[in-house]
Amino acid sequence: MYVLAQLWLPILLAAVAVFVASSLVHMVFKWHNRDYRKLPNEDEVRAAINAGQPGPGLYMLPQCLDEKDWKSETVQAKFREGPVGKLLLRKPGPVSMGAPLLQWFLLNLVVAAIAACAVYGALGLGGDGHRAAHTAGVATLLAYGAGSVSDAIWMGKPWAATLKDLLDALIYAVVTALVFCWLWP
Repeated sequence: MYVLAQLWLPILLAAVAVFVASSLVHMVFKWHNRDYRKLPNEDEVRAAINAGQPGPGLYMLPQCLDEKDWKSETVQAKFREGPVGKLLLRKPGPVSMGAPLLQWFLLNLVVAAIAACAVYGALGLGGDGHRAAHTAGVATLLAYGAGSVSDAIWMGKPWAATLKDLLDALIYAVVTALVFCWLWP
């Protein structure tokens, strides 16, 4: 606990720096906007989904969780015919960014705190700021980038979108590294 008290400033400023960088990525540069495509028959798809009245959650289509069922001709036909995918549904209602932004900032704090712990474990307090920056940057890059690669592998997320996520992660790693280099005790 003493160590985190010593490192509160770099942790807080790294979290703020990542929050600002992500705001620029999503609100100014908007390079992720093209990652989301519109269905040509969106209204019909929405009506079909609403007809089933599904609750919020992650859905798989075709849904087949038992490995022995995957081999059945019925399931194989569904996969051949398509569509094949995963669908994430949220609770209906007005879009509110307050809670997600707060959660994002809290994640930024957690990642910065874990990076600080990694640096402390590798160097201790009073180590070289450049080595602290390198370690914090690598930890941050892994934290923000690895999940997107996993989503590309297992969830079918397009690799072009994943590469943009990795660019985001690299930006977050660089700003975190700069803060740690500047403020490492």
